[in-house]
Amino acid sequence: MHKKRIRNRIIWSVVAVLIVIAGWFSFGPTSTNTKDQKEVVVGVVGQTKQDAEIWKSVAETAKEDYGIKIKIKNFTDYNQPNKALQNGDIDLNAFQHYTFLNAWNKANHGSLVAIGNTYIAPIRLYSKKYKNINELPQGATIAVPNDASNESRALYVLKNAGLIKLRKGVKLATVADITSNPKGLKIKEVSAEQTARVIDDVDASIVNNTYAVPAKLGDKQTIYIEPLNKDSEQWINIIVANKKDKNNKIYKDLVKAYQTEKTKKLSEKLYGKTEIAAWGLKLK
Repeated sequence: MHKKRIRNRIIWSVVAVLIVIAGWFSFGPTSTNTKDQKEVVVGVVGQTKQDAEIWKSVAETAKEDYGIKIKIKNFTDYNQPNKALQNGDIDLNAFQHYTFLNAWNKANHGSLVAIGNTYIAPIRLYSKKYKNINELPQGATIAVPNDASNESRALYVLKNAGLIKLRKGVKLATVADITSNPKGLKIKEVSAEQTARVIDDVDASIVNNTYAVPAKLGDKQTIYIEPLNKDSEQWINIIVANKKDKNNKIYKDLVKAYQTEKTKKLSEKLYGKTEIAAWGLKLK
């Protein structure tokens, strides 16, 4: 009788352990490979139809090859996505170049890092009044973006075009760094999203592709194109993450899903030469 009671106790103990284990797998912590944890929210700015098509293609590759679901969150201006990323409201963003990121980190004590190159988009000087850069008159008004990195880029465009000279050695140029301005150009600083909207009110405007495409500014209005050279690396657009996530495998796989021949060919089809794939790009 005594042995029978001991045997029953052992049986019930085993049953209790099995119940606990079953409950753990049913209600305990979820696996790190769950579908929800493989959804990645990517912030972009002023997404065009072309951009949407490219990200749709990237999302298909990410899902098929890596089991990642990409969700795009569209912002209206350049001031929003880095704050959202720093605060954890999104997982990654893809809208800026290296210089913009460095300037933002410095100004905001940020810790965001680039985890992959996307493309480089040579910016253009557009005009609806003149067909050639040499036609710009004395005292012409040129609109440029007013954020630190894009203003510097715009000023270097004017320098490369031979319209102004800048102080040597300066990396982040401002109008104060203009050392020569033979035509007496008036530099009108406006927010990046306004550069296309004010083009009718100025003689020419330097507009980022993000805003040039929806404004239907193209070859007809182009009077100068930014050259690509060894200094252009700082203008390469990037996918950005929080520093703590720079080695996140899921995010690295998302970058791989972007950096494909499929993406490159689609970009060429949609944008022609206005956007150039920047992974593996050799600049002279």
